Amino acid sequence: MPDNPLLSTDFVIPFDRIDASHVVPGLREALARAEAQLEALVAAGEQGELAYETSVAVLDDLSQALARPFTLARHLTSVVNTPELRTAFNEVQPEVVAFFARLSSDQRVWRAIRRFADSEAGRALTGVAKRNLDKTLEEFERAGAALSEEERKRVEQLKVDLARLSTRFAENVLDATNAFELVITDEARLAGLPDSAKRRARAAAEAKGVDGFRFTLQAPSYLPFVKYVDDRELRRTMYEAFLAVGGAEPHDNRGLIREILAKRREAANVLGYRDFADYQTEPRMIGSGARAAAFEEELAEKTRPHFEREVAELERFAAEELGIDELMPWDVSYAAEKLRMARYDVDEEALRPYFPLLHVLEGLFDLTERLFGVRVERVEGVPTWHPEVEVYHLTHEDGTFLGSMYADWYPRESKRDGAWMNGLVTGGPTADGFEPHVGIIACNFTAPEGDTPALLTHSEVETIFHEFGHLLHHLLSRVPIKARSSMSVPWDFVELPSQIMENWTWEKQALDLFARHYRTGETLPDELFERLRRSRTFHGAIAQMRQLSFGTVDLALHRDYDPASDEDPLEFARRVLAPLEVKPEFARGERLTRFTHVFSGGYAAGYYSYKWSEVLDADAFGRFQEEGIFDPDTGRAFANEVLAKGDSEDAAVLFRAFRGRDPDVDALIRRNLGVVAGAAADALPAAEADG
Repeated sequence: MPDNPLLSTDFVIPFDRIDASHVVPGLREALARAEAQLEALVAAGEQGELAYETSVAVLDDLSQALARPFTLARHLTSVVNTPELRTAFNEVQPEVVAFFARLSSDQRVWRAIRRFADSEAGRALTGVAKRNLDKTLEEFERAGAALSEEERKRVEQLKVDLARLSTRFAENVLDATNAFELVITDEARLAGLPDSAKRRARAAAEAKGVDGFRFTLQAPSYLPFVKYVDDRELRRTMYEAFLAVGGAEPHDNRGLIREILAKRREAANVLGYRDFADYQTEPRMIGSGARAAAFEEELAEKTRPHFEREVAELERFAAEELGIDELMPWDVSYAAEKLRMARYDVDEEALRPYFPLLHVLEGLFDLTERLFGVRVERVEGVPTWHPEVEVYHLTHEDGTFLGSMYADWYPRESKRDGAWMNGLVTGGPTADGFEPHVGIIACNFTAPEGDTPALLTHSEVETIFHEFGHLLHHLLSRVPIKARSSMSVPWDFVELPSQIMENWTWEKQALDLFARHYRTGETLPDELFERLRRSRTFHGAIAQMRQLSFGTVDLALHRDYDPASDEDPLEFARRVLAPLEVKPEFARGERLTRFTHVFSGGYAAGYYSYKWSEVLDADAFGRFQEEGIFDPDTGRAFANEVLAKGDSEDAAVLFRAFRGRDPDVDALIRRNLGVVAGAAADALPAAEADG
């Protein structure tokens, strides 16, 4: 077969040569190679005593070799989705998932690894190699290696089914999002909407050959609409359309939700767990589904008094100042923005001129070099999957070339919504030096318009810093064993490097590095920054309760909901959400039909980890506040103790190495709500932090 660019192992990925025709033959060839390596490992184990290099290391190598092209193909379905690419990926995805499901519970491999672990050489292992051996055995047992043949086969099939269902769920969300448009021809109906949003809507209409202003459910279009448009019925139309994504044919996810939950529960039960939440959380910092639920409940109760005051104030303001006697869901963002403006006079849209994307990146890269000793430089001539994609190289101050970052900033219909970072290639130290990593950042920011550059809101600036934190976690990894490298950490620890980076976007010294008006070059005025800073905790309790509602319903679905019952999962979700909503009657189970984080992403029974990680990041940033937000020693300590370590040690150990103690939930209450939580906000028990 001719050279398949999907199988290239070159550092520079030939994105310009990969198309849908390469996916099926490429992944099948990679599968065949992995199968051959697997059989060789088993044969070596049957012939005599194994060494680390011929057992665990081989297992790692074959997994990485197959994961690379599979990850690339899956990545392309997220950023340049076409019918041909989708069909090809869906054809071969079950085969790859089935291989990994079979591999993770293969008793022949498990016995070979156990024999090595029991050998003199296995018992003599130390450091990360010892941890990798122990974790590998643990992963085999969690995957069902100790089960009967019939049970193992069932778990393997369930994993394949779940991968297929999750892909369909994500496709339905993408297709339903793209299927909706709202075209307004009477500009007067758009009163309140910033001119920048109207210009984008007019350009979107022209691109489709229609008159007027075209709005979609993609974030750069939807969010300003529901926040600023005065016309209440139009806001309702957009809100209901957003909520309806994935809730009707031909893109209906309602049946998939029950099926996914049922198969997850069955898999957990076969593997010996009470429910899927216990299965997911066992190897994480939190330790169990019950602890995760208790954490959510504790934080909700600490938040509730502030939440109720904020809601009462919002309702009062809406009635007295806006004439909205009965606040409805489509009024919340609108009324909140009006109240924020009245209190702080901080307009997110008015801040955009101070945050041109290029300046934000320059400031972020300057900060990265100051804190972590890492230089970031843009490079040209590197193949990409789309002309808008930018490529950057990262180099450490010790001379190590850490790897590449691909950046895809703007929305298009072939690209999924949201913002994310993926590690495409995991490198690390080798016998010959250092193999560079490769990662991507994808966002959906407002694109440049004519001579006007891409201008960001402050929340979008936070998004860039967040995703770049993930990227640093990936590219700064110095773990020699890829299975324990990069972001292969407990899921409730993975957001610490990303969320801590957001803190610098609220520090004037840091903003002065990049917050400059794109026309005048003026830095963000002190008075405007002070209003922005004071607004940080505005509706902090409402925002916190919203995140807690996501995490709480996720855990409840995987712990308490019985997919075999007659109860509609959407109705179950509505009941769980009601106490956490701005008003109980706002609770809508339809939220689930577009909940890709849980039903097609990696956050199933893990959405709580956003808040758990916020506790970690708020507390960890406290050290920077104590020692200086640009302090190079503190920055290098964070890089060396957290970013570079991957999963080479327990997450709780890494946190304590940097912070000097276990995490304190009070740090989050202080930062998000602007108050001291009081005696109830004690440090998390050590056992819970160790999880």
